Amino acid sequence: MAEQVDVVVIGLGVGGEEASGRLAQVGLNVVGIEPRLVGGECPYYGCIPSKMMIRAGDLIAETRRVDGMAGTATVTPDWAPVAKRIRDEATDNWNDKVAVDRLVGKGVTFVRGKGTITGPGRVVSGDREFEASRGIIVATGTVPVVPPVEGLAGTPFWTNQDVIRLETLPATLLVLGGGAIGLELTQALARFGVQITVIEGSDRVLAMEEPESSELARFALERDGVAFRTGQHAKSVSYGDDAFTVTLADGSTVSGEKLLVATGRRVDIGDLGLDQVGLDPAARRIEVDEHVRAGDGVWAIGDVTGVGVFTHNAMYQANVAVLDILGAQDAPKASYHAMPRVTFLDPEIGAVGLTEQQARDQGLDVRTGLTQVPASTRGWIHKAGNEGFIKLIMDNEKGILVGATSAGPTGGEVLGTLALAVHARVPVHCLRQMIYAYPTIHRAIESALADL
Repeated sequence: MAEQVDVVVIGLGVGGEEASGRLAQVGLNVVGIEPRLVGGECPYYGCIPSKMMIRAGDLIAETRRVDGMAGTATVTPDWAPVAKRIRDEATDNWNDKVAVDRLVGKGVTFVRGKGTITGPGRVVSGDREFEASRGIIVATGTVPVVPPVEGLAGTPFWTNQDVIRLETLPATLLVLGGGAIGLELTQALARFGVQITVIEGSDRVLAMEEPESSELARFALERDGVAFRTGQHAKSVSYGDDAFTVTLADGSTVSGEKLLVATGRRVDIGDLGLDQVGLDPAARRIEVDEHVRAGDGVWAIGDVTGVGVFTHNAMYQANVAVLDILGAQDAPKASYHAMPRVTFLDPEIGAVGLTEQQARDQGLDVRTGLTQVPASTRGWIHKAGNEGFIKLIMDNEKGILVGATSAGPTGGEVLGTLALAVHARVPVHCLRQMIYAYPTIHRAIESALADL
């Protein structure tokens, strides 16, 4: 006999954990189902441990910038404390007991296993069946994409999870994919002495961002010793004698001790039973409306919706779902026109809303403004490691910003002002009348506005 509950949450990554915990705290009977680690990719393999790696690499780079500005300094990279910090401080050696206890403490009934929808409001996990009177939340996230490259399957290639668990580093590494994940891990490892070649099928890395971002990222990584093969798809992969060889479309080859596949992520919803509630299990994502409803009695949040593979989006959608389920009078409607994103390189590259090309593709009358961070007073003072720029995308007809990029030593932080402007549709003339603190990097926004 099915257990009667209010809500079943399938998938307890950051979004599912947030939604289930909040619903339970207001008194609903909530069941949370997760076969892997509660908290999902972000705390164990994504945001938190990768940024620990990046922070460590940045310290090495910053030490090397002392010469010529503050004396002399030398640094001997050592991966051991980085691995220890990830293992002990970030992941508890990949044990989610603390997260499970926190969730249960909020009143959630936790089930370790896979959840399958068997009908409207009905979910089975193992030998337990639940009937949810309020509905089901699907928050199962994504998994790494493994491209159908000849010879790749069956080789001991790495995904980002393998890199995060590293106790020792290889001498050489090949990276398939020049997106944010691949580049972040590449720069961190390169600063610890790993010789890396990045293979990217597009003509530029960070292909979804501004061309200026691509140029800056490549310049920064090449300075760290990284080699690039852009505009070249991998044709085949072979593994032997403890080394990988990748043959590219032009017939050339590159070799390395290890191979990281960082070609994106995809949903894995084929066996969730979505067809039992009228949804397509073969879809590339679960389509949701402005209340993140996927169908009658079904909500979907996070990566599985295809809106953006970002922790902050999962949390945002969780809030929308919770308030909708509770029938809150002030329940927000989801809007993604000001989606922020940061590629945590050095220099940091933050962006919000549309790129210039995306805006033009939508038929907008576009004006752009651009300024270089080194041209600002704070950038000039910063000197070593001051590369970066601020680019603004303006809808000329409406007089508002529809997108912006902030790259530089604190690019992700400067982005905050720009994200607010895009989100609130602040008129550009109001932005021009603001007082910008001096001397700060965010003051360079004023110069970019003048360039519009």
